[in-house]
Amino acid sequence: MLTKSFIHIPGIGETMERSLWKQGVDSWQIAIDNYRDLSFGTVEPDIARDFLMRSQEALDRREFQFFRQALGLKEAWRAYPHFKDKCAFLDIETDGGKGGNSVTTIGVHDVQGFRCYIRNQNLESFRDAISHYEMIVTFFGASFDLPMLQKRFRGIHFDQIHLDLCPTLRRVGLTGGLKKIEKQVGIARGEDTDGLTGYEAVLLWRRYERNRDERALQTLIAYNREDVVNLETLADLAYDRLTEMVYTSVFAEEGQESSEETAANASMVDAN
Repeated sequence: MLTKSFIHIPGIGETMERSLWKQGVDSWQIAIDNYRDLSFGTVEPDIARDFLMRSQEALDRREFQFFRQALGLKEAWRAYPHFKDKCAFLDIETDGGKGGNSVTTIGVHDVQGFRCYIRNQNLESFRDAISHYEMIVTFFGASFDLPMLQKRFRGIHFDQIHLDLCPTLRRVGLTGGLKKIEKQVGIARGEDTDGLTGYEAVLLWRRYERNRDERALQTLIAYNREDVVNLETLADLAYDRLTEMVYTSVFAEEGQESSEETAANASMVDAN
């Protein structure tokens, strides 16, 4: 979807983007090659061409910061397949507090597997680890996880493309918390973690901290692992459904309009 997108060009909205697609302009290269013959609405054709050339250059060089700014939080999903190989699916747990020191575990899942950063063990190494990613996927992370991490790690700067699945999934009709959405789409959890909530994750940490209950810690880690591993499944689903809704549906509508026009013409012939 990214190289079919025009909505990231300043001044171009959904209507203009759909208009370009309907004209068969469904790639940056087609628009660049034919920019003199195209209308980009209020955007001058040469400006649109230059921005698309800059977009292709940024993609070739994997300048993820360019797309973080150009796409914003709402359209970050479009970049997902291009940066998935350097993507961190991320979720944190806390001890129930609201300060930075409340972070107890940080779960990170990527193409190499799962890692858990744990308070008083290896939490400090998260700062360096996250800097190697180009994209971050969270659930409600823009409002909770990332602000909490910025409190915990002073001066940390998340410049990666950020796909927050909470508002993104809402666009395709999946609402509620992470566990509710998982059930809606048929994602099952393991016996040890099925039914556990964020509040129970707080209690698990307290049991571990007060009693050195290793079993409680392992259950918490397993819970954190399922949170982030399931984010990948939901990100894949969100991308597919949004592509269908935003892009593929344009051509379905065009076919429907053509069928309706044919039917109307046939009716006129019959009437005559």
